[in-house]
Amino acid sequence: MPKDWDAHYLNQPPLSQPAFVVAAYAHGLPAGPVLDLAGGTGRNAFFLAERGHPVILLEKSRVALEFVRSQAARRRLDVWALETDLEYPQPHLPPGPFAGIIHSYFLHRPLLAHFCERLLPGGQVFLEGFTTQEAARRGSQAAHYWQPGELLRPSPGLRLRAWAEGWMEGHHRTWAVWEKSA
Repeated sequence: MPKDWDAHYLNQPPLSQPAFVVAAYAHGLPAGPVLDLAGGTGRNAFFLAERGHPVILLEKSRVALEFVRSQAARRRLDVWALETDLEYPQPHLPPGPFAGIIHSYFLHRPLLAHFCERLLPGGQVFLEGFTTQEAARRGSQAAHYWQPGELLRPSPGLRLRAWAEGWMEGHHRTWAVWEKSA
């Protein structure tokens, strides 16, 4: 049964810190807009907007979208929150081009093939999430977790810039930065 994301966001306080990979590597993004996939309550979007990047955040949860929209207006940040289900077989993604794409703690592998065509030269993809080792520890379905070393193999047209995998804050995680040649 699919997760009820509206209930999830109603019952949890919004995360305020960006994903590790975003905080550590955002300084390398070229100027330009960023696409935040399944951006939740906007922790990555707000971090990047505060650093001058306009952000398009795509999210399924109307609760999360309302929060992002109200915070963006209150904080006067260039964050546009749009409702979409990214797990459709052919998900609709804005055409770009983007300076960066955030794919953090959400996994739908068919999206990976569309990243290169939507990036500016020198644009980067920031990926972060839990691994199948974490899925086993939690007793969760492994299909929604990264395989060991999977992020070492970027999508066609992209190259690996940085990668790590291991225990972070009590959970087995992986992250990577993929980059389009300039």
